[in-house]
Amino acid sequence: MNTAMNGGISGGCQCGAVRYRAEALGRASICHCRMCQKAFGSFFGPLVTAKGLVWTRGAPATFASSNKIERGFCAQCGTPLTYAENDNWGGDPEISIGSLDNPELAAPAIQVNPANKLSFFASLHTLPVRSGEDNEKAATFMAGIVGRQHPDHDTENWPPETDR
Repeated sequence: MNTAMNGGISGGCQCGAVRYRAEALGRASICHCRMCQKAFGSFFGPLVTAKGLVWTRGAPATFASSNKIERGFCAQCGTPLTYAENDNWGGDPEISIGSLDNPELAAPAIQVNPANKLSFFASLHTLPVRSGEDNEKAATFMAGIVGRQHPDHDTENWPPETDR
């Protein structure tokens, strides 16, 4: 089980409207089920059990993606945040690994629901890699990006006064 040096593990959504803290993390997984693919808009859902989860700013909106599962997300920016059994919402839900301020704390240890794994998943690591420096147009585009994403740490106020 992973615990942070400061006694808690923090994270939140992309826009900063919803923030959380957990006392510790359990086993991390990637889920290949079709519901996770759709909920994350990705090839799989990366999740980790959050022990002692508390909301420190805002709270997630929820969607019952099945008769047994409720998913939490930011109503403002759409960031997937939680996955929990309907009857276990007060227990230890799972949180999205990408929403952690330090996702390195939750290296996946298992894959679940392999029947829905996309056929090309196993070969993704063989794809060529293009960095922004590989061509001038991409490098210029990347250099001009001004992020509005919440930083990977807690803030007293968000967004900053200058961005309102």
